[in-house]
Amino acid sequence: MKKIVLYILLSLSVFSYAQEKKFKVVLDAGHGGKDPGAAKNGCIEKHIALDVVLRIGKILEAYPEFDIKYTRTTDVFIPLVDRAKIANDFEADLFVSVHCNASVSPKPYGAMTLVMGLSRTGMNFEIAKAENAVISLEENYKEKYEGFDPNNPNTQIGLKIMQEETLMQSIDFASAVQNYFKNSLQRKDLGMHQQPLWVLDATVMPGVLIELGFLSNLQESKYMKSEEGKSNYSQIIARSIIEYKNNLKGTNTIPNVLDIKEPIITEPEIVVVTTDSSTVVNSTIIEAVPAGSGYKVQISFSTKKLELIPENFNGLTNISVLEINGGYKYYYGEGSMETCKKLLAEAKLKGYKSAFIVESK
Repeated sequence: MKKIVLYILLSLSVFSYAQEKKFKVVLDAGHGGKDPGAAKNGCIEKHIALDVVLRIGKILEAYPEFDIKYTRTTDVFIPLVDRAKIANDFEADLFVSVHCNASVSPKPYGAMTLVMGLSRTGMNFEIAKAENAVISLEENYKEKYEGFDPNNPNTQIGLKIMQEETLMQSIDFASAVQNYFKNSLQRKDLGMHQQPLWVLDATVMPGVLIELGFLSNLQESKYMKSEEGKSNYSQIIARSIIEYKNNLKGTNTIPNVLDIKEPIITEPEIVVVTTDSSTVVNSTIIEAVPAGSGYKVQISFSTKKLELIPENFNGLTNISVLEINGGYKYYYGEGSMETCKKLLAEAKLKGYKSAFIVESK
C-alpha cells in the first residue's frame, strides 16, 4: 500500500513539474466591446486585433510546451487593470498585446513594437495616449488608476522599478518581431520604442504592445484586413514567441514553418464607360487601365498626378493609373496571378515595398 501511495505521489510530482515547465504566454487582443479602438477605411481595430491573436494562439496551442491564456476571445470590453491582473495571476512568462495604429494623416504606414519606458515625445507618445485612453471608459477610473490622466503628458505612471533583465528581454522580443516584419513580410519597419503604457507597467513579466500598421493608410488597412495579411502577422508573431522561448530557456522547440502569402485585394466595383482616348468612371476622367486577364499590381496611391514615364516610377514601364476618391492609384502591369507575382517581386526590388496584387475590374 505504501508503494502505491509513493508511486501516486511521485506521478503527481512529475505531472506538476511538467506543468510548471510549460512556457506561459498571455495573448491580449487590444480594445473590445464598447471600445472599438481605431476605425478607419472600413476597418475596426478591435476585430483585427482579436482575429490575429486567435490565430497566434491556434499556432502555439499545437505545441505542448506552451500554456496560452487570452485576455479576451470575443468582442467584450476588458479594463486595462483586468488585463494586467489576468497576466499576473497566470504568472506568465511573456505578455503580448496586439493593436493597430492610426493617424490623422493618411500618409504614415509601417509596423512598430512598444515596450515600457518613459519617453513622452513625438508621435509615439500620441500612440501611448491613444492606447492608455481606454482607461476613461471604465467606471471610477480615477480611483482605479489613482488619478492617472492618459491625456496629460505630465502625469506620471506609477512606474515600478523594472529589473533591467526583464526590460532587456522585452526589448529582445520586440526587436525580433520587428526584424520579421521587415524581412519576412516586407513591411515598413518603424522600430522598437519605449513608451509609458499602463498595461505594460502593471504587468510583472516581459511584455510588448505590437502595432501591426496604420488603419488610416488605405493600402496598409487593406493588408491588415485581408485574410492573408492577418495570417502573415500571426505566423511571424507566433514564430517570434517560440524563438524567444528557445533563446531564453535554452530549449530547441522547432518553430512554425512560415507560409507568407501576398494578399489578393479586390477593388470596389466601378462603373466604366469607354471613350476613344480615356475612360469615364463615376463621371471622373481617368487614363485608361488596360483590360486584361485578372490581376494588377498596385504600387502606390498619391494625391499627385504623375506622367506615366519610367523616370517617375523608379524605372518601371507599363504603368497605368486610376483617379478615384481625390487621388491616383498607380498600377504596374497586368495579367494572370503567376505573372503578377513576378511583377510584384520586381516592383518591390524597385523600392515599392508596400505594393500588392489586386483583382482587375
